[in-house]
Amino acid sequence: MRALLKNKTLRYGVPMVLLVIGGSFGLREFSQIRYDAVKIKIDPELEKKLKMNKVSLESEYEKIKDSTFGDWTNIRGPRPWEDPNLLQGRNSEALKSKTT
Repeated sequence: MRALLKNKTLRYGVPMVLLVIGGSFGLREFSQIRYDAVKIKIDPELEKKLKMNKVSLESEYEKIKDSTFGDWTNIRGPRPWEDPNLLQGRNSEALKSKTT
């Protein structure tokens, strides 16, 4: 019995083979869940509701097409070493004059 416990094939090889073979069967079962979930049929009423609430790129474009961005200004965010509360209310020209 002691000779069997010292045998490296039984001690390291058999568990490795069992892990590889058992892992392949386990992976197959978990992968099958993915394909089974696709085959599940959704209630037709729920499917209609989902299609009605679907947002498309064209519908979002139509929403913002007429808005004007002429009054938009670019505000630089604070750098990690700067205080964020001081920069948010400042004007960009004031920031340029201070740095130069």
